[in-house]
Amino acid sequence: MANTSKPAAGGGLIEVRSIDFIPDTERHGGLLSQFTLWLSANMQITAIVTGALAVVLGGDVFWSLVALLLGQLIGGAVMALHGAQGPQLGLPQMISSRVQFGVYGATIPIVLVCLMYVGFSASGSVLAGQAVAQLLSVDDTTGILLFAAVIVVLTVCGYRLIHSVGRIASVIGIAAFVYMFAQLFAKHDVGALLANRHFTLPSFLLSMSLSASWQIAFGPYVADYSRYLPRSTSSVRTFFAVGLGSVIGAQAAMVFGVFAAALAGSQFGHHEVAYIVGLGSSGAVAALLYFSIAFGKVTVTALNSYGSFMSMATVVSGFRGKGGVSARSRLVYIVGMVCLSTLVAIAGRHSFLKEFTAFILFLLAFFTPWSAINLVDYYCFTRSRYDVPALSDPDGRYGRWNGMAISIYVIGILVQLPFMSTSFYTGPLVDALGGTDISWIIGLVVPAVLYYAGASRSARDIPRQLILPAERG
Repeated sequence: MANTSKPAAGGGLIEVRSIDFIPDTERHGGLLSQFTLWLSANMQITAIVTGALAVVLGGDVFWSLVALLLGQLIGGAVMALHGAQGPQLGLPQMISSRVQFGVYGATIPIVLVCLMYVGFSASGSVLAGQAVAQLLSVDDTTGILLFAAVIVVLTVCGYRLIHSVGRIASVIGIAAFVYMFAQLFAKHDVGALLANRHFTLPSFLLSMSLSASWQIAFGPYVADYSRYLPRSTSSVRTFFAVGLGSVIGAQAAMVFGVFAAALAGSQFGHHEVAYIVGLGSSGAVAALLYFSIAFGKVTVTALNSYGSFMSMATVVSGFRGKGGVSARSRLVYIVGMVCLSTLVAIAGRHSFLKEFTAFILFLLAFFTPWSAINLVDYYCFTRSRYDVPALSDPDGRYGRWNGMAISIYVIGILVQLPFMSTSFYTGPLVDALGGTDISWIIGLVVPAVLYYAGASRSARDIPRQLILPAERG
């Protein structure tokens, strides 16, 4: 499963490895970079808008904040459990799905992950493009195109540069949010907003779903950015470094979004970035905030672009039976994904807020069953005892298709449909629950129980320890 060209230990500015195993001699980095990466990836404008949706869609300020925090903790725990797999396996997140689904079967969830990357990249590009447009006095389309060019360069360079940018973005993000919160509390009566409490269960669970889906959506690619950590890195510490960075960053952004939407009312739609900056800033300070918003989107959009390259390479390599990806293929994957998401962003920039809501809630139905299956298999059965060479061998230990896992995955999607409530589909049991969407809870619990029962009865051949490429000769 080695790449076509072996990088020197320590690596350079441009990453050479792709979906292949990371040897111990090339492991580097520490947990602080995990914290800052996920802090910066979440402390950004799209998270602000996601928090704002809790109020835009009918919730009050106080209970929206409580529900968002609860959803962050639940979804963040799921996401961080995936991240803790990285140092132990030295593999990207989605290629490990071949253990559960088979070398070919893993293509099913991976294709859906690619759609997620396009959607999140497009939505982020819309908001970043607005900020770039305001900063450079150009139109939104030009702003989106300029932002896309930056993302291509960053993604081509890869892992090291993404983590470096994450550290810088975390500092800029903290400074920007401290200033914006200070302005918010100084110029507006936040206490009055908090005192207006009207609890309704549907609004509360919708807010929980927004933040939980935000966190769980990182699950398919969080291990991509921890796989270079030394194998001796504590799984527990990795869990907290990744999880706390993600939860703290997202909650800070969503809290600000809740207050902004409550103050803005109908002014928020279609002018999200301008309204947020205009809450208390003008002139040079406003320009700095526009810059911080655009820069804040760089990290997470690069994660989406990098992750899409890893996922597409995983799909292609599965059918080719090889683990290596050439530099030319890497560039084609990256440019293709960025171009596609940029086209989607330009086409849908005028209806972003409404469509993004439906998008993230609908996506949750496809990723919660995958998360449940992957986590139950890893923590209850395999526990990092993977046969790495067999991940690229359709005739090997994991086979082409795992009918049990694929069936449970499909069941996990279908059992959510009666409980799902989006702008384009409402399940038959939603009204009976007072309009409450609990599909994501069903999507986590049912597949987890079914897979645990099925895997307990199966006669799978699980290695005694992690088998590396060199051990197979």
